[in-house]
Amino acid sequence: MSRFILLCITGILSFSVVHAELKLASLFSDNMVIQRDSYVPVWGFADPMTEVAVRGSWCKQWSRVTSDSAGKWKVYIKTPPAGGPFSIWCKSKSDKAEVRNVLSGEVWLCGGQSNMEMTVRGSLNQPVLHANDILMDADNEQIRLIRIARNAQLIPQDTCRGQWKTASSVSIRYFSLIGYLFAKTLQKQLKVPVGMIETSWGGSAIQPWMSRECLESMNISVPNDFRNFKVHRRAPSSLYNGMVAPIAGFGIRGFLWYQGESNVGDPDLYRRLLPEMVKDWRKSWNNDTLPFYYVQVAPYDYPNGNGALLREAQLKAYKDIPYSGMVVITDAGIEKCIHPSNKSIVAKRLIYWAMNRTYGKRAIACDFPELDSYVVKDGKMLLQFKNAPNGLTSYNKSITLFEVAGEDRVFYPAKAVIGKEKGIVVWNDQVKNPVAVRYGFRSWIKGELYSTEGIPVPSFRTDNWNVE
Repeated sequence: MSRFILLCITGILSFSVVHAELKLASLFSDNMVIQRDSYVPVWGFADPMTEVAVRGSWCKQWSRVTSDSAGKWKVYIKTPPAGGPFSIWCKSKSDKAEVRNVLSGEVWLCGGQSNMEMTVRGSLNQPVLHANDILMDADNEQIRLIRIARNAQLIPQDTCRGQWKTASSVSIRYFSLIGYLFAKTLQKQLKVPVGMIETSWGGSAIQPWMSRECLESMNISVPNDFRNFKVHRRAPSSLYNGMVAPIAGFGIRGFLWYQGESNVGDPDLYRRLLPEMVKDWRKSWNNDTLPFYYVQVAPYDYPNGNGALLREAQLKAYKDIPYSGMVVITDAGIEKCIHPSNKSIVAKRLIYWAMNRTYGKRAIACDFPELDSYVVKDGKMLLQFKNAPNGLTSYNKSITLFEVAGEDRVFYPAKAVIGKEKGIVVWNDQVKNPVAVRYGFRSWIKGELYSTEGIPVPSFRTDNWNVE
């Protein structure tokens, strides 16, 4: 009798080990937002070779798929127009799961390092502007947020940690402030639910956010262990593996990116890496037209590199990234603090790009004024700019950031006057025949030149001479 009981117990235990609970991936949880009016993947885990059926409460028919030999499954479902709340049901022969309080709307992913990661609480002795006012106005059932937990890994992961939360004065205290402010303005403008996914980690360079396949195609080695990386997040591919791979493919409208400070020491490499990272992520989402709007780093007195060269690398990369936009914040930096306190202006300028390019609000200016051409006449340089249809302005302040040089390559501070017509005239009486001009081309500056719509002119130069 005792042997029979033992055999029964053993059989029960064996079944419990073999049986895999039907589970949805962690992004599919209560309070989530699904991308409206599209076909989106839903995925998860079950017993191997098991039929799984998925249906949204807005659908009449189940979508069915069979899990693979590892128990993984993925199915595509048609999402409804903006609205909700809805439910998503999932079932197999022996199990079932449900996701409740689902909204259909616009979903964006925000990523990067500390300036994207910074919350309304700021950092130690580094506040953000208007923090209390932002908290007072945070409650909104139509905004949902999920922060992907920090996780550096050597191989791509299937799962991640994170929980969808409704926007409130409590939940936004632990979420990207830029991401939240973007979502808040977008929700107000479109009047539809907005979901924001955050995947960021302070102090991270760009290489950890790129896949092994992508980096190795650029002849950049990727480690097989962390022995040479006491700080795991610095290992190439580690953050892609732990914080991008688990969410890749989730239905989104586009990406927001704010990163680069940790790559200031090698701007030429960053110039190559950024466009490839965008291709890498779009490939992971199987959509090579997903919008990618990113922030050019703010001026700052870097101790380990020239910020002007990094900003130049980001400006050059912009030309090689289709369906993208770059936010210029030359007016928002702080000389001795790498974290600009005015996150609202960053989020606002990201919204300009999204509203104009993604949502078709063409009257909203987004693109930055950029040097188009110049001529030299009587010792003065006349500069013409594109993306400034109504000209430029310094808001009645002196323009002090121009420099000109002659054949001797010695730069002198230049006088600058906005012309009666479009363009700017710059000169220095000591430079009789100027051949090069620079604007704000130093690590630390305070931008002073804008389009009349309020978009700053980025740092630029017409030469390619060595810069210390």
